[in-house]
Amino acid sequence: MGYKKTEEYDKEITLDLMGKYQSILGQIGEDYKREGLVKTPERAAKAIQFLTHGYDLDAAEILRSAMFKESYNEMVIVKDIEVFSLCEHHMLPFYGKAHIAYIPDGYIVGLSKLPRVVDVFARRLQVQERLTLDVLNCIEETLKPQGVAIVIEARHMCMMMRGVQKQNSLTTTSAFTGAFKNVETRNEFLTLINKKLS
Repeated sequence: MGYKKTEEYDKEITLDLMGKYQSILGQIGEDYKREGLVKTPERAAKAIQFLTHGYDLDAAEILRSAMFKESYNEMVIVKDIEVFSLCEHHMLPFYGKAHIAYIPDGYIVGLSKLPRVVDVFARRLQVQERLTLDVLNCIEETLKPQGVAIVIEARHMCMMMRGVQKQNSLTTTSAFTGAFKNVETRNEFLTLINKKLS
């Protein structure tokens, strides 16, 4: 028996979206019945549901599911978290990396949960600025640590493929709470996320 991956989608929503994608294809001058496009409306309907499934997830609950009492009170960093999202202005992708740190205050969280929180908010129509704050606020409000820091670096296809068409532009957003408002602590975080392990 080989490996088989299955994805489940709401049939009614999928059919409705398929009809809309068929209409879009027709309106741009394509024939959705031709061989190469026959299955495109269904694929696109499923893709948009997958790319926005964060609306159905509770990021705080994901964190609470793996919170552990622990006396550790030094900086915890998870960096180079891959980010894929859709900008809400053009529904084109933006992608890059997130770097997150927190200083525990009685509780730590399973390390895999921080990237999951990023995914919850990234899998919604977003702007990078709000995505940054969504992740920061969720960690701050749920873990109640001594401080949270986040930096997101991303490339936006709406700038690269259309509009100004600047291929090498990189957008960086950051936010800090608590202990990371201290310049020394914040600089330690920024140094560590830029440091390569030997």
